[in-house]
Amino acid sequence: MTQTSLSIQQTFETLEPFDRLPPEALQQLLQTAQPLRYRLGQPLLRREMLTQQVIVLLEGQARLLGYDPRNQQPVTLRRFGRGEMLGVISLIRGVPCETVIASTEVLALTLPSYRFLGLLDECPEFGEAVRDRIYAIEAFDLVAEHAKAHALDFGDLKAKAQTVCDESAIVTLPSGPNNLERLNPTLTWVLSGGTVLNIPVGSTLPLDRPVEVLSPQGARVLGMTPAVLAETLPEPAIAEPETLARTVEVLDVNNIPYATEANLAPRPQSSSAVEKASGRSYPFARGRGEVDGALACFDMLSQHFSMPFRKDVIRRILANQHERMGQLSLPICGSVSEMMGLKTQLVRVPVGAFGRLNTPCLIRWQESFAVVYETTEKAYILGDPEVGIIRRTPESFAETWGDSGEVLLLEPTRETPKQKFGLQWFWPSIKQYRWVLIEVFIASFFVQLFGLANPLMVQLIIDRVIVQNSVDTLQVLGVFLVVVAIFEAVLTSLRTYLFVDTTNRIDMALGSEIIDHLFRLPLRYFDKRPVGELSSRINELENIRQFLTGTALTVVLDAVFSVLYIVVMFIYSWLLTLVALATIPLFVLVTVMAAPIVRKQLRVKAERNASTQSLLVESLSGIQTVKAQNIELRTRWKWQERYAEYVSAGFNTVLTSTTANSASNFLNKLSALLVLWVGAYLVLQGELTLGQLIAFRIISGYVTAPILRLAQLWQNFQETALSLERLSDIIDHPQETEADEANQIPMPEITGQVTFENVAFRFAPSGPLQLANVSLEFPAGIFIGVVGQSGSGKSTLMKMLPRLYELESGRILIDHYDISKVELHSLRRQIGIVPQDSLLFEGTIQENISLTNPDAEPSVIIEAAKTACCHDFIMDLPLGYNTRVGERGSTLSGGQRQRIAIARTILQNPRLLILDEATSALDYDTEHQVSMNLKEWAQGRTVFFITHRLNTIQQADQILVMDQGSAVELGTHEELIDLQGRYFTLYQQQLSGV
Repeated sequence: MTQTSLSIQQTFETLEPFDRLPPEALQQLLQTAQPLRYRLGQPLLRREMLTQQVIVLLEGQARLLGYDPRNQQPVTLRRFGRGEMLGVISLIRGVPCETVIASTEVLALTLPSYRFLGLLDECPEFGEAVRDRIYAIEAFDLVAEHAKAHALDFGDLKAKAQTVCDESAIVTLPSGPNNLERLNPTLTWVLSGGTVLNIPVGSTLPLDRPVEVLSPQGARVLGMTPAVLAETLPEPAIAEPETLARTVEVLDVNNIPYATEANLAPRPQSSSAVEKASGRSYPFARGRGEVDGALACFDMLSQHFSMPFRKDVIRRILANQHERMGQLSLPICGSVSEMMGLKTQLVRVPVGAFGRLNTPCLIRWQESFAVVYETTEKAYILGDPEVGIIRRTPESFAETWGDSGEVLLLEPTRETPKQKFGLQWFWPSIKQYRWVLIEVFIASFFVQLFGLANPLMVQLIIDRVIVQNSVDTLQVLGVFLVVVAIFEAVLTSLRTYLFVDTTNRIDMALGSEIIDHLFRLPLRYFDKRPVGELSSRINELENIRQFLTGTALTVVLDAVFSVLYIVVMFIYSWLLTLVALATIPLFVLVTVMAAPIVRKQLRVKAERNASTQSLLVESLSGIQTVKAQNIELRTRWKWQERYAEYVSAGFNTVLTSTTANSASNFLNKLSALLVLWVGAYLVLQGELTLGQLIAFRIISGYVTAPILRLAQLWQNFQETALSLERLSDIIDHPQETEADEANQIPMPEITGQVTFENVAFRFAPSGPLQLANVSLEFPAGIFIGVVGQSGSGKSTLMKMLPRLYELESGRILIDHYDISKVELHSLRRQIGIVPQDSLLFEGTIQENISLTNPDAEPSVIIEAAKTACCHDFIMDLPLGYNTRVGERGSTLSGGQRQRIAIARTILQNPRLLILDEATSALDYDTEHQVSMNLKEWAQGRTVFFITHRLNTIQQADQILVMDQGSAVELGTHEELIDLQGRYFTLYQQQLSGV
């Protein structure tokens, strides 16, 4: 170590906070340091750009400037002297905020920012000393931002900032979800640095709900007291710079260069430079042009939100739109974002307000698009597909973007899918049976090893038996080959048994898990997908499992034994080995060329199959309508058309695969011919025996055969990748109740008081409201009739009670419990629903009635049937309650199905009952009797009875009238008639038969 570096290290060992570093770490840090000089008035740091270095003053003084947002005039916050650090808080916050000007000639030591930031984590004591303090410019900026946001006049901002430094608290929130209850509620907590979902830097944190910290290094938050935010204090004296013994005498100052603009400015802003400087990571994907640029932006967004990314599907949509429209627009990108599961809003904002937008968002940028990751009043961080992760000051951004522009705001929702499905999802099930699979692998290993005995024995028979006419040796070798064949057959049978048994168990476990996940998905998921398509997606499981447990095992064995065989071949002849392997590059070329074509064709084939299956399931489910409307021929033509498209897509796939396989087979034969050609020459030259040539030919076939399988393997891999993508649509979609919601309090026993508070709902994120600010309150234990024209929102409102859909806004309370904050299944167990299209399952009438209570006594089942007015017609059937209802209850009439469904719900004994047009298929007398029975049975229970027949609900305790998604009237029959409003009009129309 030189005298200079030794002197500097000794100085730093006594300097706060470097005295917390181990000597080795400090030495490594100083080895990367560079001394620089700054002239009087030269800036050391600028707030417009994030520094790439930490500056430690060795001689001279510098001023720290803040800018008053009221007039943008500079304010001297403090003076720095020898031994003080500059640039630290900008790096910790990830926000460029320091402007430092040399007040005298300055001599400084610059430390690389990436090395300094690394030491914060490597040396916890050093990190605490740096992070656990409030910096003057940090306090000044946050106070100014708070004053601006809340229209406060703090007077002297510098004095206020000094008070914040003295009396406030600083906390670092870890990455991930954070419950803010641990923060002192008497303080106002402001985000100082880091990335928090939907909360920009400088904003106040909400303590009543959790927040999600996105930045890996966490988020820095500052807690200020009410007194600090209210008082206006006198200006404190400017702190005098600390003194530091002169320790740089050994430096040859004349040989130290002056800092230039290059030392001040950051390097060209690649993604890695910005990430190192800010201490956080931003996803990046590269793409050029409109289509690839937009695709790269969606890739970045999917990584940012941890969402699945269906690259081929999105690329095809973007390419089709570009071909049709000649360009891509933000509204088109908004549609794609909605398809991915994000909530979007397209707004036009002036460039001056850009820094206050929630991020990430999507913008037009030059000739393509860009993702805006973070915005503050001092810097914007963008993901530019053509350049990388870039940082722009508001001024330079405005020069490129203009005075105003469109911004696509993006926000994840509860139903936004999360990337959690892939090959790793299968690992726990495979790991459970790893020992059996290892046994299968060992058995396969020995089978392959026995296979190596054949060519060796053939060589011995030709060279030792035939050439030397040794009959005794022939007998021994023959017996040995028979023994090997027996062992090989036994091991193969044992391997097959173990393998099939294990894969069946894995199939059962994985299939059950997928079906369980499917049944736990929200109703909105099923509204968007046909049954046939879901069925075809579930069937993809077999392809994936077969690839993992079958094809993957074969690949490992092929790889191991190919190396072994090649070694044996080299022992025979290096020249012949090179000849045998000469066609391998051509094998690889054929595979690489065919792979993208096969993948595209497989996708088309899968989509055609799903479309065909969806139509078939739909047609068979509605076979009664098909026959009644006499459209069998038209339905068959439609199915034939789709099936022909599926067959055509399959033919194209087979054609491409056959071409690739034919090329591979030709190369395999070519390899064999070359081996015989060159091998025969070597035999004639006496360099190889005939037995060795034959054995070599057999072994070379063992090498080229796996390569042929490799071509097939690549196609299998393409199929598996497609299967993973299709099945991920199910697995990646969030369930109705995720892990955190499963721990909600259970719903106590319901008495039936129901309150709707400003309830709003829409089916599509950008569609019209189906319910608009509905506010209602119903006491417990009453019978409520719900009426209105079709499409008025009656059924939709009732579907909110069991949380079949999530609200857009507002809340629903049952017995003063917010239903969104109770455990879902404890709520649904106490709510009975009878929909208009009552579904009966294949089985007997008794099994369908007792579906929710299989252990119910026959007398209880009969009592429920009598209440629903279905006991009499059941007893008239030949087998009574043991009569089978057929698929979906096809052997019964619509009215009979509805009454059995009502009986099933009565047997459930719910505390709250919803009848959604549940008697629409009944005649008037039966409907009236069912209504009266239900009113009597439901004493003490709350019942919502949706109907179009107003005569049925005249005795209801209250009648709710819905119109265009709003509750327009509420009262008894007499009150609503006297009101002569909407209900009166509907009643008069029914009386007059209109």
